Amino acid sequence: MKTIYTIVLAVAYTLISYTQTSAQGCVAVRHMSSTAPAGANSADYFKQRNGHWQVSAGYRFFRSYKHFVGDEEQKQRVEQGTQVINVSHAIDLGLTYLVNQRLSFSVNLPIQYNDRSSLYEHYGNAVAQNPDQKRFHTGSDGIGDLRLSGSYWIVNPVKLPKANLAVGLGVKLPTGNYQATDQFHKLNKEGKDYTVELPVDQSIQLGDGGVGVSVELQGYAQLTKGLTAYANGFYLFNPRETNGVLRNPLATSIDLVTGTFSVADQFAARIGLSQSISAIPGLSVMLGGRVEGVPAIDAFGGSAGFRRPGYIVSVEPGLAYMRHKTSVAATVPIAVYRNRIKSYADRLDPLGLKHGDAAFADYLVSISLSRWF
Repeated sequence: MKTIYTIVLAVAYTLISYTQTSAQGCVAVRHMSSTAPAGANSADYFKQRNGHWQVSAGYRFFRSYKHFVGDEEQKQRVEQGTQVINVSHAIDLGLTYLVNQRLSFSVNLPIQYNDRSSLYEHYGNAVAQNPDQKRFHTGSDGIGDLRLSGSYWIVNPVKLPKANLAVGLGVKLPTGNYQATDQFHKLNKEGKDYTVELPVDQSIQLGDGGVGVSVELQGYAQLTKGLTAYANGFYLFNPRETNGVLRNPLATSIDLVTGTFSVADQFAARIGLSQSISAIPGLSVMLGGRVEGVPAIDAFGGSAGFRRPGYIVSVEPGLAYMRHKTSVAATVPIAVYRNRIKSYADRLDPLGLKHGDAAFADYLVSISLSRWF
């Protein structure tokens, strides 16, 4: 029975603890890893010496191209070929130190590669501006924002192996380049192509330029011999209002509300069930729900600056496997609801008509590997 507790709970925790917030598209949620270490939440698993280390690595991918205003998809964008396409690859590197059975500290660093193609940022969407409807690419690559965090289990897992709740607190440092630039194609009066170096879109900037504070709750409860419920909630507070990067340095005048990039809060939450497979010891299947996004108004500090707030609700199937001190997990959140809500700037429209759009992906691929030493 102890072995079953160890496998079921450790695998479930592998799934809930390796939560990344990574909104699937132009809603610029930065890549983050959760506060707590993966694969260590049953009583037996915690019966080890203090000072154990865990290293982890994860890979994530999405391709966004479907535009939404509110929760209404702008299908004509794809039909007309004017959609913006973001492709994102990221590797998350993590290191965790287990002080004791209840307290741990972690450091997480994402490495990203982003590609963005569009018409409007270059020649334009209109046929008059862009008769050949040419699409060009911009991109960014490098490290993202570093996060240092700690996690503490409310109850000693050795005494209560079947259910527990952990609280986490972290700090996000602006180590990612929040002013990445690339070459944008333009046409002169003679119709000749030339390029100009400008900041890339906010959605593919590697960082946001602000120091943030994250809070997290995560828990699990064993319901039956092989069935475990899990839940995870994450919120990142970004008090800085804007990071000073001009969205369009070529503009003749700077919009005081949307002229620079906003440093936005972000959030994510997950809930679901994990079922162990008795025929294959260490293997579990998971099915849950997930929501992630960017609010229009920050909890602290101002909310001016350019941002695309919104959220995605997904169904999240997954698999996890644990053997000895190594665990592997793979999830594929599939979007079932997408909503680009009104931004701070949209809400200032006295007529109430202004409502920007954002592009979202259909799904996200997330694979993680962790090892205790």
